[in-house]
Amino acid sequence: MTPAARLSAAIEVIGTILAERRPAADVLKDWGRSHRFAGSGDRAALASIAYDTLRRRASSAWIMGERVGEETPRGLVLGMLKVARGLDVDAIAALCDGGRFAPAPLSDKERQHLSQASLDSAPAPVRGDYPEWLDAPLAAVFGEARAEEGAALAERAPLDLRVNSLKGDVEKAGELIAHLAPAPGAWSPLALRIALEADGKAPPLTSEPAYLKGLVEIQDEGSQIAAILAAPPRGGQVLDLCAGGGGKTLELAALMDGAGQLYAYDDDLRRLAPIHERVQRAGAHNVQVRSPRGKADVLEDLAGRMDLVLVDAPCTGTGTWRRNPDAKWRMRPGALAERVKEQASILDAAAHYVKLGGRLAYVTCSLLDEENVDQVRGFLARHPGFHLVPPAEAALALGERGITLRAAALERPEGLLLTPRRTGTDGFFISLMVRADQAG
Repeated sequence: MTPAARLSAAIEVIGTILAERRPAADVLKDWGRSHRFAGSGDRAALASIAYDTLRRRASSAWIMGERVGEETPRGLVLGMLKVARGLDVDAIAALCDGGRFAPAPLSDKERQHLSQASLDSAPAPVRGDYPEWLDAPLAAVFGEARAEEGAALAERAPLDLRVNSLKGDVEKAGELIAHLAPAPGAWSPLALRIALEADGKAPPLTSEPAYLKGLVEIQDEGSQIAAILAAPPRGGQVLDLCAGGGGKTLELAALMDGAGQLYAYDDDLRRLAPIHERVQRAGAHNVQVRSPRGKADVLEDLAGRMDLVLVDAPCTGTGTWRRNPDAKWRMRPGALAERVKEQASILDAAAHYVKLGGRLAYVTCSLLDEENVDQVRGFLARHPGFHLVPPAEAALALGERGITLRAAALERPEGLLLTPRRTGTDGFFISLMVRADQAG
């Protein structure tokens, strides 16, 4: 496919995403199945255009004189070429020459917008590329910097790896994937970062021997930091209550040097399914997976025994918009309200398993106070036996890096908030609490 044909296909895909409100990944997969002639390079380029358009949906619409909810697929893609890829009107016109499989030529109005429009006078939700209804919640967290925080969330995410210390060290991993030019992480001593190609395409990491042998896992550096700050004790008893596919479970196992006992549970059997193969590949022999079984309480024997309970809570995922740009436009206020109720229920359940002197780590990939500091405050009010671990103390788990992390992150009494703009990671909130007496 020519670049112009890819552009036409992207306009078609964006139109389907907007009309059907389906996840972009599903729409792109369906497009590939119905266009077998398109090679892997074509599909990757198409996905890159589509995701870049969704990342910059509001600003792209603004540039073209449109607004979110009333925009056209063509206008969005053309606007993205200017705001995200920096193409001038002549370069865009060259792609839209009306030739075979190419988009129709630019109209006079489109030329005017592409050559003259700017974001200088745009409101914060447009400059930050997020839904208008989230402006107030984001302003409550970031104030006047909310547009800049949103804009950072509209950039492409890097490819972060975590070195599995049960299989080797960072030096060994770096040697095995030296051809990918990995760079050390800024915060996590276990992190390696690989730069993406110009079109946003990531290397086929899951085919690399280092991955197949369990030496490296794909995991954002912010997620790695969350597990490190939770500080699972070597030889202790740890429960990962919302384990999902096992990303943090595997890191906790490595941080524990394979000693003690780590229990992994999730109330959704489908989310938990990948963990079994991943645990085996990682060589995490101290992990015991507890799968839900109908109404049976499979965690009953763990009550009051845990040195650490990690709650990686289900959330709106506002901190992961770099990786899931279409999700922010499908998100609705009702979903936030449901998540808030679910988080409070999970936290209350988690308290049941923490022993006296044990800790509860609450983690979300959200930026919103409703899911972060408000949840912690509510939990402490309901469970007076728990007390906060000051972020300054929690950060000591990272050594000297913890000092610089605190300076970069948004620190609140309830925990640390990492963001792409501040820490170069996905958005993560990390709070630690300790059970000081049985009143909790």
